[in-house]
Amino acid sequence: MPLIELENFIRKNKHLPEIPSASKMSKEGLAIKQINILLLKKIEELTLHQIQLYKKIEELQNGQWKE
Repeated sequence: MPLIELENFIRKNKHLPEIPSASKMSKEGLAIKQINILLLKKIEELTLHQIQLYKKIEELQNGQWKE
């Protein structure tokens, strides 16, 4: 998901996509295995976003940035 869409989702829903809200987790609970899988997925997504941003910074610094 592009960062702008992610930002909009978080602003609207007050939580990350695919991650239950805090109130839902408090009421219903969540298995440790399931939350670990979800958190690892989010770490992977964050890493991919960070790599993408790093590449854009490198392109900007080298004067090679293209939209």
